[in-house]
Amino acid sequence: MSGASSEQMPEQADVVIVGGGIAGCSVAYHLTKLGITDVVLCERKQLTCGTTWHAAGLVTQLRATRQMTELAKYTGELFGRLEAETGQATGFMQRGSLRVANTEARFEELARGAWMGRNFGLPVDMVTPGEIKERWSPVNIDGIVGGFWFPNDGQVNPTDVTMAYVKGARTGGACILENTPVTKILVENGRVCGVVTDKGEIRADKVVICGGMWSRDLAAQIGVTLPLHAAEHFYIVTETIPGLPANLPVLFLGDECSYYKEDAGKLLLGCFEPVAKPWGHNGISPDFCFDSLPEDFEHFEPILEMATRRVPLLADVGIKLFFNGPESFTPDDRYLLGETAEV
Repeated sequence: MSGASSEQMPEQADVVIVGGGIAGCSVAYHLTKLGITDVVLCERKQLTCGTTWHAAGLVTQLRATRQMTELAKYTGELFGRLEAETGQATGFMQRGSLRVANTEARFEELARGAWMGRNFGLPVDMVTPGEIKERWSPVNIDGIVGGFWFPNDGQVNPTDVTMAYVKGARTGGACILENTPVTKILVENGRVCGVVTDKGEIRADKVVICGGMWSRDLAAQIGVTLPLHAAEHFYIVTETIPGLPANLPVLFLGDECSYYKEDAGKLLLGCFEPVAKPWGHNGISPDFCFDSLPEDFEHFEPILEMATRRVPLLADVGIKLFFNGPESFTPDDRYLLGETAEV
């Protein structure tokens, strides 16, 4: 990542991107692909340092709407060729994923999504509990109704993908600045006209906010409402498990709020909860960088209890890492895309 800070800060650009996580760096990469090369990305500290660095790196393609599913399908296809294009490893492994239902209602929800995806070429197959067990042998299939198999899903290393985007963006002419916090967005006559950084102003016709959990407060300064807030996001990584099958697909159990990922002979168990613990509502420290949050084993325990019933070998293995880090979410889990209404 060296060399980023040595780039000269321009006084103007066509587009300024705020935030150097995977989303901001993807925007920079894609703008240069469109031929918009006068792009400046400002990262407050170091690339990937807010949420990206500790993300689980799940690559899935089924979403709640057709447009979001098509976008995710494109992303999976892009990860398949990004390393060859940029020469930067991404850690992409196309092992597939299983989405599993414990109830008829969940199965129906998954089935509707699967058929929607099939309409525009997303490969997906219905699987029985027995077939789930064949593909994911450590699982206990008691109470499982069925599920769906997505062969093109997989996993990546989010930091590596971010650096591949950065390499592609720089090759395309973008300027990527680390240690350059944007303190304010400039507005004149109801239109954005640039940003203020700790090193001076950059004038720009367009500003893209990709600041993750910092976005809401930055936008609020200019009267823009972004319904986006950080929550504590937990996962554990086990000790090495002898005999754990390599190349296991990612396993999602929506009814148990959990997902499982094999990683170098260990299992990662994470959760997305219906009622998560909000974080950062009293402000986020300006020093926050590659930080984790305090462990809260009590909060995670109900997830772990369900998990040890679902994957019995978890009861007998040690936990190597108990991780808690902030991740920002919208109320409906969809992205905030497009122009802001207020500015």
